[in-house]
This record gives sequence, structure tokens and C-alpha cells, in this order.
Amino acid sequence: MSQQVLTRLVSTYGGDALGRLLAWSSLLEELPRLPERQKLERVNRFFNTLAFVPDDEHWQQEDYWATPVEFIASDGGDCEDFAIAKFFTLKAVGVPSEAMRLAYVKALTLDQAHMVLVYYPPAPSEGESTQSAEPLVLDNLVDEILPASSRKDLLPVYSFNGEGLWQARSQGQDVRLGRGEDVLMWKTLIERIKLQEK
Repeated sequence: MSQQVLTRLVSTYGGDALGRLLAWSSLLEELPRLPERQKLERVNRFFNTLAFVPDDEHWQQEDYWATPVEFIASDGGDCEDFAIAKFFTLKAVGVPSEAMRLAYVKALTLDQAHMVLVYYPPAPSEGESTQSAEPLVLDNLVDEILPASSRKDLLPVYSFNGEGLWQARSQGQDVRLGRGEDVLMWKTLIERIKLQEK
């Protein structure tokens, strides 16, 4: 981030925002040389220290997807903000975006919609698609990264990334519904991220 962007963020979110953003910047510098599993663990741990704050309280909107910079600078957000920040941070340190999806699920114990980041480890043998491996779940509700089969408290609904949009199926492969841009909030988020980078 340029000095101009940092100055604007500190002016908007206060002096503590600078420390959080610099800690994130350090993380982005350290992670590229680590194995992928360690990248997942460090990113999950970093973001799970931020506060959960509902959108209506934090942004005075019913539903707002914060950019990673907004999430970090403002020191909190809701489940979408956690998942989005993890996705873009991991992508920035070399984890392929096609190996990750933002997944809408129903959190059964909370009886409400929830978003998590899922990561598909590389396939064990050549010829298998990445999505044939069991995904790992990065969640702000549970600090430990667990295989999806261990998260009986989450019911998958649909998932997406920059490459596509999929409806979850209880058995077999997910059904492709379209492109990631078909999710309006995702499209708007990408546009805001591009504007922030200027």
C-alpha cells in the first residue's frame, strides 16, 4: 500500500489501524516461502484474532462485504469478511485461487447462514482434479483447520471463487451454476478492491 493509502486509512480508522496493517504486510512478506499448510495455519490464526462484528452494527448496512484492507483497518467484521480476507491473503502468497472457494453454509448449531473458506489440497495422484480431494475448512468459529467431513455442524449450500459458482451436493461433485462474477456482492467487492489499490 502506498503512503497515501495508509494515511487515508489511519485518518478513517484511527492510529491502531496502522499497526494491524503493518502486521498484515509482514505476514504477506513472510508467507511465500512457507509450505502451503503452514500458510493456511498462519493466515487462519492471524485473522481469527480480529473481532466478529455484525454488518448492521459495524457498517450500518444489512449486508456488506469488506475488502481485506477495510476488515483489518476497522479491526473486525462478520463471517464473510473473515473468509474473504483469508482468500485474498492466501492468493497473494501463492496459494492458487482455483484451490480455494468461499463457501456459504448453514451453521447448524447457530441455525443461521455462515461463510467459510474451503481449501482443496493438491490431488494425491496425477489425473485427479483438485476438487476430488476432501477440502479443509478455515472458519472464524473454529480455530483448528479441519477436513469438511469433521465439520458436521456445517451444511454446505453453495461455493464460489473467481473461476466459478457451484451448488453444493450432499453426494458426489458440486454442480457448476455459473461464473464467480454471477455473485453480485463478489463482483462489487472486486471492483472496490481495485479502487483501493489506486
